[in-house]
Amino acid sequence: MKASKILFAFIFCLAFFNVNAQIDIEGKVKDQTNNRANNKVDQGIDEGLNQVEDGVKNLFKKKKKSTEGEEAEEQTEGNITEDQKPEVQDVKPSSDTKTSLASYSKFDFIPGEKVIFYDDFTEVAVGDFPPNWNTNASGEVVTTNLFPGNWLNMQSSGSIALDEGIMLPDNYTIEFDVITFPMDEGNTFYESGFYLYGANNPKDLSEGGAVPGIGGVKMSFGSRSSYSAYDETGYTIDGMKENATMEPGEKYRLSFWVQKTRLRVYLDQVKVFDLPKVFKPGFQCNMMRFELWESAIMMVSNFRIAAGLPDMRNKLLTDGKLVTYGIYFDVNKDVVKPESYGTLKEIAGILNEVPDVKVKIFGHTDADGDDAKNMDLSKRRAESVKAELVKSFGVKADQMTTDGLGETKPVAPNDTPVNKALNRRVEFIKL
Repeated sequence: MKASKILFAFIFCLAFFNVNAQIDIEGKVKDQTNNRANNKVDQGIDEGLNQVEDGVKNLFKKKKKSTEGEEAEEQTEGNITEDQKPEVQDVKPSSDTKTSLASYSKFDFIPGEKVIFYDDFTEVAVGDFPPNWNTNASGEVVTTNLFPGNWLNMQSSGSIALDEGIMLPDNYTIEFDVITFPMDEGNTFYESGFYLYGANNPKDLSEGGAVPGIGGVKMSFGSRSSYSAYDETGYTIDGMKENATMEPGEKYRLSFWVQKTRLRVYLDQVKVFDLPKVFKPGFQCNMMRFELWESAIMMVSNFRIAAGLPDMRNKLLTDGKLVTYGIYFDVNKDVVKPESYGTLKEIAGILNEVPDVKVKIFGHTDADGDDAKNMDLSKRRAESVKAELVKSFGVKADQMTTDGLGETKPVAPNDTPVNKALNRRVEFIKL
């Protein structure tokens, strides 16, 4: 009887997750780990498995259900029951080792000043394909058991790209969160591609096959990082970094910074490639696409494109107002994310260079959620920015005061993901 109840509960849970299009990342990685562990008897010590185990040990934390108005809290080993603990012999849940701002000390990426595209898939029903995108493969918006928010899940051969393409300026940045892992259990090789190129027809996702358009650069990420640039004459330069990897099931931030002919690529805080002349002079990119192969499953979210490098010094000291979109926070959180390092470093440099200048830091939110909570959140975010400038960059505390305006001063209607992203900002006002 007990066995029947357990079987019924298992079938019910399986049906629940299928209905809600929730991806069990923990389960997928655990199955792959167990499968490879069994092969150790005949194959000796599998160093690749050790790397996977090191990378996924954080995945076996459970999350409590969110209560109304509160973020989900992580359960650690100290507050979960024996029944809730994962059945893994050699992998134990680790303590929270969230990357600190200090670990990004060599991260020089600064996001573009003007947001021209943003998609976090929050306005797309789970199980649907997002309307701003096009594909000759397949994909759907999902949730996961480990990472909040909606994700575009891609797991079949083909391409996924912006529906109309996008004409990009000489200087721009692209950023997105990504999770990847092998398509098949036991596979150690898994890669997905990301292309930037000039398309003759942005609607044609099959244009040119492996070398689409009139020129561009093809990149791949996963069990290694590589690139191949080309123009109308054929391939020009290529390169690879075997140690620039993404562990299965972990979340990463990929950032791309284009300044005319130069391309810099970052995997979290690490600069993977710096290619000063990867694009020909005068080249204009109007297409970006994810290229999917049979080796990997890939999920992306928080896709952001912004134009122009902000002239922070002139805007703050001459104009008296600096609006920045390069200081990041998680949803409903006030902790400054590490990828904000490059922006904070630039602002701190100005304030330290001119110590007599005093500024007021204002936090702003979009209009989603409760008005009072947004007001409180914006105030706490402004305070966190000041605290990081003091602690990590040595700015004098008496140079800065803080306040928050919540959703009361929008710069755009709160009707699209792009406009909401414009309203989520931090402002520095010279006093």
